[in-house]
Amino acid sequence: MKDLFDRPWFLVILVFLFATAIYLGCVLSPPSLMDDVDAVQVQIARTMLVSGDWVTPRLDGVLYLEKAPLIYWLIALFDRIFGVADWVGRLPVALASIALAVLVSLFGMWGFGKRAGFYAGLCMSTCVGLFLFTRIQIPDVMLTFTITFALWAFLRALDEKEERPRLWAAILAANLGLGLLLKSLVGVVFPVAAALIYLYVSKQLFSPRTWQRLSPISGLLIVLLIATPWHVLATLRNPPYFAWTLKSSPGLYHGFLWFYFVNEQLLRFLNLRYPRDYNTVPRLYFWVFHLLWLFPWSVYLPAIKQLSFKPVDRAGQTRLLALCWAGFILVFFTFSTTQEYYSMPCYPALALQLGSAMAADGKWIRRGSRVLGGISAIAAVTAIAIAFAVRKLPTAGDISSALSQHPSAYTLSLGHMLDLTFNSFAYLRLPLCVAGAAFLIGAVGNLRWSGIRASLASALMMVLFFHAARLALVVFDPYLSSRPLANAFLSAPPGKLIVDHHYYTFSSVIFYTNQDPLLLNGKFNNLEYGAAAPGAPPVFINDSEFKTLWSSKNRYYLVASQNGVDRIEDVLGRDQFETVSTSGGKFLLTNIASKSSSSTPTGPIRPVEPSFPSSSLGNNVPH
Repeated sequence: MKDLFDRPWFLVILVFLFATAIYLGCVLSPPSLMDDVDAVQVQIARTMLVSGDWVTPRLDGVLYLEKAPLIYWLIALFDRIFGVADWVGRLPVALASIALAVLVSLFGMWGFGKRAGFYAGLCMSTCVGLFLFTRIQIPDVMLTFTITFALWAFLRALDEKEERPRLWAAILAANLGLGLLLKSLVGVVFPVAAALIYLYVSKQLFSPRTWQRLSPISGLLIVLLIATPWHVLATLRNPPYFAWTLKSSPGLYHGFLWFYFVNEQLLRFLNLRYPRDYNTVPRLYFWVFHLLWLFPWSVYLPAIKQLSFKPVDRAGQTRLLALCWAGFILVFFTFSTTQEYYSMPCYPALALQLGSAMAADGKWIRRGSRVLGGISAIAAVTAIAIAFAVRKLPTAGDISSALSQHPSAYTLSLGHMLDLTFNSFAYLRLPLCVAGAAFLIGAVGNLRWSGIRASLASALMMVLFFHAARLALVVFDPYLSSRPLANAFLSAPPGKLIVDHHYYTFSSVIFYTNQDPLLLNGKFNNLEYGAAAPGAPPVFINDSEFKTLWSSKNRYYLVASQNGVDRIEDVLGRDQFETVSTSGGKFLLTNIASKSSSSTPTGPIRPVEPSFPSSSLGNNVPH
């Protein structure tokens, strides 16, 4: 095993294979796109591809100005190459996850040596947080990649042994520009702040040599060349150009520039943004949960205290930068609105520290392996015991029928875990068995071995565990996605789709049916600002307009939750709709009974000519 560390490229390939087994494996055989952000991102990209407008993101024809466009461009590009599909929409995030693991490994090898770089890459590719927060198509893993690459380029540009500092300064600037197109100002603020803090602590901030090697003037030109065109075009196409106000309230429309920078950056940081369509995680949870996000490698965190952070050599410089990097991000979000995945850009910094500590070995590493072995053993016994206990329980219908509801916990990414009941584990027997086998490997490997063998056992444990999680997501598919309702809609007679309450709630129906639906009482949260824009499409309807449409001779379909169905019964009466399909506690209803339908109507339909015009928006692309 010692000879393994004499082959650095083999180590990088090994990290690549671990990451590929997790992320590409989960892309090629995943469940459906989930409702909420997952399907929304992919649908925006499809709209860009079909409409040819790559400047202004839209949902259902409504302006959607709050996010930077690079993730949409990448998804749309893959859609153009491979065709529009759910797995294609996942490719950019999956490939970015693999690239990030390899990048961290290379960074660690440059900073600390082959052994530490391998461990750092292993930590990055198999930690819980990276997997969990790449199950939905958000750009944070791509942002994490650009920040990591930028800061590695920053150190290389300053390195006395580096023969091409201008090239690395240009790479630094290019990644700052890409960061702006991925998640706006934080793509620049995070790496620049970490670099400035590092320069100050290492007493290089006021050195002329520092700025000569970093080439800030040419770097600024590169950043502007990459990021300016889209910002200028988006501003020009979505006037007014300037609005000098900090007021954020219902019905106000101040164009792209004000909303994107003032409302989405400044006012969100100050927790004054409207609409306030986000929750914030308690600060204590935000910090403590990093023990989970970095699992299984977080057991080695105590070993970091033995490392030297003096910038007297390349290793010390890399550790000091990683400390400034992780510290700034965590402190920044401590004083801002927080979501658990917001801190993802600090994972590489922590992985580099962990890789360096693991390469140094020592008593804290050996103790950590034993602790991890104990945790894994308990987890293995628990998973296998639960699978055995529920082996004879019936599993009628889908898992949603066996779940409880705890909406107050859904701010947390794992809040839905509280919905699990004992009976619901009967639906998860296969994932439990696979997870039990995974934890058994981790337990044996860490209790019996140490060093590279224990680390490889831990990595293999996580690969199997993540595939157990994928199997569990397949079971949860009817609950997290509405694809069965989309399939029922596509099999039913043609009609116009109406979404109750909020676009996000049934976004997977919209993606899989490729419909531009009417939105019943849906003018709020993410779509509220665009709905106030001049020329917004007539896709929003209220109860009165809905009642008129539903009473017409034209066929309409409504997707709604159980609460929505109860409310619709109050609006229409119990005899005015037929249930076409149910799945995961969600319903597809229609106003006209189909003779070929096997569904049983709830009562007679009383058609009346409509007085409210349906939306002029139709399907953009054949399904």
